[in-house]
Amino acid sequence: MPQRTVLVCGASGFIGQEVVRTLTARGHRVLHGVRDPAAWQRDHPDAKAVAVDFSIPRSPAQWVSLLRGVEVVVNAVGLFRETPSQRFADVHARNPCALFEACSRIGVRRVVQISALGADEDADTAFHLSKRMADDCLLALPLEGVVLLPSLVFAPGGASTAMLISLACAPLVPLPAGGEQLIQPVHRQDLVDAVVELVEMAEPPPRRVPVVGPSAITLRAYLDALRSGLGLARALWLPLPRAVMNGVARLAGHSQRALLDEDSWRMLQRGNTASPATLTALLGRPPVGAARFTASLSDGDRAALRFQAVMAWSAPLWRASLTVLWFISGIVSLGLYPVEASLAMLHRVGVPPSLAPWALYGAALLDMALGVLTLLWPRRRLWLAQMALIVGYTLLITIGLPEQWLHPFAPIVKNLPVLAMLITLYTLEARP
Repeated sequence: MPQRTVLVCGASGFIGQEVVRTLTARGHRVLHGVRDPAAWQRDHPDAKAVAVDFSIPRSPAQWVSLLRGVEVVVNAVGLFRETPSQRFADVHARNPCALFEACSRIGVRRVVQISALGADEDADTAFHLSKRMADDCLLALPLEGVVLLPSLVFAPGGASTAMLISLACAPLVPLPAGGEQLIQPVHRQDLVDAVVELVEMAEPPPRRVPVVGPSAITLRAYLDALRSGLGLARALWLPLPRAVMNGVARLAGHSQRALLDEDSWRMLQRGNTASPATLTALLGRPPVGAARFTASLSDGDRAALRFQAVMAWSAPLWRASLTVLWFISGIVSLGLYPVEASLAMLHRVGVPPSLAPWALYGAALLDMALGVLTLLWPRRRLWLAQMALIVGYTLLITIGLPEQWLHPFAPIVKNLPVLAMLITLYTLEARP
């Protein structure tokens, strides 16, 4: 097998990293195309890192120096949601087209473009249209260009896989519009193996390769397969009407962190299927089916996926619970609970009568402000502030109103699980 010099653009991504690892293990000389080569080199001292940032416009001439000596280019750069600094037009279309043109000029033998199933003549979302623009650009050039069209990719660590596993592991599994949408998920290793085959193939490659699982299944069946593969009991399903999903997608689209928006919802409704024949011929075997996606994982890896999935839906649930807790606490203190009784309790914990109304209404407004911040501004400092406040309240009540510890509704004892929730949220929240 001839050893090739391969530039992998997007080497830090969940697909690119696996492509780099496999190609390197097979003896190829791999250039790691990443946005920050210095940082990547520090974490991967054996890697040869080069600057590939598709968010910064570059002309074909500017790519040429990077391509000297390169025989094959693999483009694994992908962006599912736009940000102010990364736009589909740049990341998926303009810069890849400039790179492909430079490959043609300098004589790069082959380019493997990882696109997306649905980037075709029926494409109607910015994601698919931008992918199709780069695909058409590549296939129009006089070089061996091949476009891989993957369906949903199962890859532990990938954002879409994490989202679907978190849905599958929920105690009540939501089904968008009944979950009858047809998809054809593919295992990441099948996609990576297809890339490696195309890098090493001596004869001219096929022009387009749908990278899909062996057969089409419904979204509900896929979620059920994920749940079963992680060792969970049968699911309780919650069908969500299409009208509800339209509203959820519209609302979720306002968050940059959410994978769901109106475009992704439209892509899911369209379906995501194709014939696996070309991929089967390329691999020399059928692709792995969804029922076997977790079969290669160790018990520890499956347990880790279950834990991550549970935290993915439970942490927002805790935030919502804390928001309601702080709001109700503030509203009750403003007058739903007898004000005289509240003032009497403040007097018993040592607040002078002249300051008691200020303390009561100030604390009520503070509680409501914490509810707003919990909903809109979840940060480590906010969780610390809430922990400090709850500990302070608990100490004051323990000193001035110790009988509350023995109250049959356990209002003070309930502070302990709330503190546990806050400690967990603090631990999960990434440092700035």
